[in-house]
Amino acid sequence: MRVLVVEDDPSLLQVICDVFESESFLTDAVATGDEGYYWAQQGIHDLIVLDVMLPGMNGVDIVKKLKSQSLLVPIILLTAKDAVEDRVAGLDAGADDYITKPFAVSELLARSRAVLRRRGTMGQEGELICGPIRLIPAARDAYNGQSPLNLTATEYDLLEFFICNKDQILTREQIFDRIWGFESGSTTTAVDVYVHHLRKKLAANGADTFLRTVRGIGYLLKGDSHV
Repeated sequence: MRVLVVEDDPSLLQVICDVFESESFLTDAVATGDEGYYWAQQGIHDLIVLDVMLPGMNGVDIVKKLKSQSLLVPIILLTAKDAVEDRVAGLDAGADDYITKPFAVSELLARSRAVLRRRGTMGQEGELICGPIRLIPAARDAYNGQSPLNLTATEYDLLEFFICNKDQILTREQIFDRIWGFESGSTTTAVDVYVHHLRKKLAANGADTFLRTVRGIGYLLKGDSHV
């Protein structure tokens, strides 16, 4: 999974990134509101941890802008202990949770897992689930029921991104930027090639009906294969 951390305190930013990476998250770290908004708009993250008081655009305004664009990524706000108005404004704008400074990193992880569980993405044991498809991020293993899917690293990354955004259309550009990166020398045709490989492995295990092609746009993983 991939988290965007937006925090202007360099030491706290590093601590937060370190703890997420220790839990098998990939992290992108920025220190200003404008950078945070730019990265959040790319639609490649599964979670955003966002400070309210930032140089440039503040965290509450970022939440408002993202929600007005129908970006559904879960957001946890970091706020000062006495900033009640900011917490209320952030929640009203669409943030999923907030945590007050100073905080224990274990609480931030617990709240992150809780937000992802409420979104229906993460199971109680930290697994990622869509119907019978189950991923274990710490081991990067994938199963359909009890049957291993035997995915390559890229196929696993693709399926993880789909599950974290199930029932949402992902464009080829979003998928490419998430899996291959902005500076990759490949092209978006790589997306179609690897989705084809992934679909073949899902089909061999009877789970290919979950993954749909949205013609001219990208792909969609349905939470229920019969919908």
